[in-house]
Amino acid sequence: MRPFRHVLRYWLNGEATVRVRHLAVGEAINGVKRRGFVALAGGAVGGWMTSAHAQAMPVIGYLGSETQERYASRLEAFRKGLEEAGFVEGRNVAVEYEWAEGQYNRLPALAKVLVDRRPAVIVAAGGAQMALAAKAATTTIPIVFEMGGDPVALGVVGSLSRPGGNLTGVSSLSVEVSRKRLEFLRDLRPATPKFAVAINPASPTSGAQLQNLQTAAEVLGVQLDVLKASTEPEFAPMFAAVRGGGAGGLVFSSDPYFAYRSQQLAALAVRHAVPAITQSRDFPLAGGLMSYGGDFGQSHRQSGLYAGRILKGEKPSELAVQRVTRVELFINLRAANDLGIVFPAALLGSADRVIE
Repeated sequence: MRPFRHVLRYWLNGEATVRVRHLAVGEAINGVKRRGFVALAGGAVGGWMTSAHAQAMPVIGYLGSETQERYASRLEAFRKGLEEAGFVEGRNVAVEYEWAEGQYNRLPALAKVLVDRRPAVIVAAGGAQMALAAKAATTTIPIVFEMGGDPVALGVVGSLSRPGGNLTGVSSLSVEVSRKRLEFLRDLRPATPKFAVAINPASPTSGAQLQNLQTAAEVLGVQLDVLKASTEPEFAPMFAAVRGGGAGGLVFSSDPYFAYRSQQLAALAVRHAVPAITQSRDFPLAGGLMSYGGDFGQSHRQSGLYAGRILKGEKPSELAVQRVTRVELFINLRAANDLGIVFPAALLGSADRVIE
């Protein structure tokens, strides 16, 4: 009668990795018939093999500022990038998510939770806040960020071409083109002397964006009313202030908190009859006037591709930060008609999409 260890080695093709006592089969099964024992042992080995397979699957830790529902379109693009690198979630890579649900002050703790799980790579997507929280949590686990600001100016990396350390990622032009949104509104209402600007004081890029907008306002010869909002209850009073203050429109600075609440902001813009422009295409798609910002589909896809390349062994320090230079303009003509606004033909012709 063969020892139990020989049975295991046969089923594992000569590569048994589980230590067992050297008991005879009869001793191990305590009188159970051999056929029943074989089925039992086979199931046990199958379970061990499944567990070993799960442990061998690489894990990505994903840090997000909102909820999975609000990230749906971004996650779709991220998974496309992963697939381009040869990884499919649930098949040969696992992704563990931590969501801040719009509460940025939770990001440092959530980043630490991911670090404690020791994933192969952390993806911090959706803004500078995620990148900074992840960077503060670990200096060893590779991090792929996705943001609209300048990662060098924010201290996330030392260089775009050779970031060094454990971080690399993707940056779009959403923050840099904030001033163009003011220019677009001025083109629509050239006789208006004043416009309002929405700033999220909790954003690490808010100061630089406000400075750029104020510089643009001086060039255009218009005044700015600076309105601050970092919570949803502040949105409605902000739109009311635009109407009450006589501003010709509302320009939103680039911020993920605003971008992920495009439907709510569009509904308020319609209710208060305020011409407004944001960074996200989701705003005009939901009924707002227009948007101008980076192509988030490309930037999130690139973050997935970089995560996959790191899983294959590339080092983040040697992967240059990718700059997504495509900027998209969306216009909602129905909203324009309701507001009594006529778009210049040249502006309509340059739009990536006109919603009628």
